[in-house]
Amino acid sequence: MLLNRLNGSPTQPRPRLARPAPRAPQVHPNALSPANLLLLAVLSVIGAIIGIELLVKVGVTPNTSIVGALAAMICARVPLRFFRTYRSVHAQNLAQSAISAATFGAANSLLLPIAIPFLFGREDLVLPMFAGVALGMLLDGYMLYRMFGSSVFPVTGTWPQGVAAAEAIKAGDEGGKQARLLGVGIGVGLVGSWLGIPMSAFGTAFIGNIWALGMLGIGFLIRGYSVPLFHFAIDKAYIPHGMMIGAGLVALIQVGVLVMCDQKGGKRDAGTTTASPSMRVASVASSLRFGVVAYIVLAAIIALLSGLCGEMTPGMLVGFVLYAALAAFVHELIVGIAAMHSGWFPAFAVALITLLIGMLIGFPMVSLVMLCGFPAATGPAFADMGYDLKAGFILRGHGEDPAFELAGRRQQLIAAMLAFVVAIPVVLLAHHAFFANGQIPPVAKVYVSTIQAGVAPGVLLQSLLKWAVLGAVLQLIGGPKRQLGVLFATGLLIASPLAGWAVVAGIAIRLVIERRNPAAKSSMEVFAAGVIAADALYSFFESLIKTR
Repeated sequence: MLLNRLNGSPTQPRPRLARPAPRAPQVHPNALSPANLLLLAVLSVIGAIIGIELLVKVGVTPNTSIVGALAAMICARVPLRFFRTYRSVHAQNLAQSAISAATFGAANSLLLPIAIPFLFGREDLVLPMFAGVALGMLLDGYMLYRMFGSSVFPVTGTWPQGVAAAEAIKAGDEGGKQARLLGVGIGVGLVGSWLGIPMSAFGTAFIGNIWALGMLGIGFLIRGYSVPLFHFAIDKAYIPHGMMIGAGLVALIQVGVLVMCDQKGGKRDAGTTTASPSMRVASVASSLRFGVVAYIVLAAIIALLSGLCGEMTPGMLVGFVLYAALAAFVHELIVGIAAMHSGWFPAFAVALITLLIGMLIGFPMVSLVMLCGFPAATGPAFADMGYDLKAGFILRGHGEDPAFELAGRRQQLIAAMLAFVVAIPVVLLAHHAFFANGQIPPVAKVYVSTIQAGVAPGVLLQSLLKWAVLGAVLQLIGGPKRQLGVLFATGLLIASPLAGWAVVAGIAIRLVIERRNPAAKSSMEVFAAGVIAADALYSFFESLIKTR
C-alpha cells in the first residue's frame, strides 16, 4: 500500500481469501438404532448357536467376524429404505463385532467352563460356575475396551483378524485395485486352506513383527517334530508349560514397567488417539487396578455360590480367591498379548497351566474344578474385542478424527455387550440338551482328566521351574514389543507343524519383497488380509459341513 501511494497509483484493497467451510463432524451409526439393533440381535443369536454347535462337535470355535460383515453387505443390497444404514462400513463393523463376540462368548466363555463341573459329576456347581463366568465374560470384553490404544495394547498392534475384517469391508465398499489385490489373497487363501495349510499363519507373517512371528513359527516346528528330533514329546515333559510360566511372569512385569513409565511422562505410543497422554495413562493404570479388584470380587462370588466356603479352611479360601483372580487376570493378559502379535491365542493351554499350578499348590479337587473353569472363561472375549476394535480403527481412518474414533469404540462396545447378553440365555437354555446327549467340548474332557490324574510332585522342580527360566530369559531379551518368550511358548503349546512352515515361508517371501520394493508394505497387508479372511471363511464352512 505504501508503494502504491509513492507511485501515485490508487490503492487497491487486497482480495479476501475465502475460508474453507468447516467440515461437519462425523456421526457414527448407533448400535441401538432400530435397524442396527435388529441385525445385531439376529447375528448374535446365530453366532451363539454356531459357536456352541462347532465347539461340541468339532472342538474349535471359528472366527465368524467376516461372516457378520458379509451378512451386513448382503442386507445393504436390499432395495428398501430400512436397509440403507447397512451400506455404511461402520454399521458393517458393528455387525462383525456382534457376531464374533457372540460366537466366542457362547462357546469359549460360557459353555466350556460349565462343562467341567458337569463332567466331574458335580451338576450342582454348573449354575454357580455359569453365573461367575457370565460376569467374567462381560468384564473381559470391557477390560480390552478400556485398554485398547494403551502402551500395553496399542492400536498399532498387529491384531491380524481385525486387519482382515477391515480390509474385506473396505474392498467391498471401494472396489478398485485394493479389491483386486484382496481377491488375489482370498484365492490363495482358499487354495491353501483346501490343501490343509493353516493360511492364517501364512497371512499373519506379512503383517506382524518378524521377530515375534519367527519365534512363533520356530515353536510350532519344535513342538511338531520333537519326537523325531529329541525322541520324546516335549508337551509330556511340561516344557511348553514351564516356558509360558516364565515368559508370562516377565511379561506381567513388563506391563507394570510400561504403566509406570507412562505415569512418569514416558513417550506416548504414536498410534494412540485418545485426547491426551494423561487421560490414556490414567485409563491404563486404573484399568489394571479395576481388573484385579473386579476379578477378586468375581472369584469370591464363585466361592460363595459354589459352597467352597464350607469345604476349605479360611486361609485356604482366601488363597483360592486370590489365586483364582490372579489366574483369570494373567490368563486374560497373556492370551491378549499372543492374539495381538500373532492372531493365535493359546487360551486352552494357558488355562491348563494355571490349573497345574493350582494342583501343585494343593487346592482341594472340587475347588480345582472351579479354578479351571473361571480362568478359561477369560481371554477369548478379550482377544476377540481387540480384533474388532482394530478393524474399527482402520475403517474410521486410523484415528484421524479422535472424537469419531472414540465414539466408534463405544458403539462397538455396545454391540459386543449386546452379543454377550444374547449369548447368556442361549447357552443357559441349550446346555441341558447338549450335555444330556453327551455333547461335551473336548477341551473340557482334558481338564477333568488332568484334575483326576493329578500331577507328580517332581514336575515342579524337574520341568516347570527349570524351563520357566529359559522362557523368562527369552521374554526379557525380546522386550514388550517383540514378546519373544510368550510367542515361542505359544508355538510350543500348539501342535501344528504346518503352521510353523507357513509362518517361515511367509516371512521369507515378505523379506524378499521388502528388499526389492520397500514401498510394498501396504499392498502386502491387503493381500495378507485376503489370505486370513479366506482361511476364516473356509474353516467356518468346513466346520459347518462336519457337523452334519
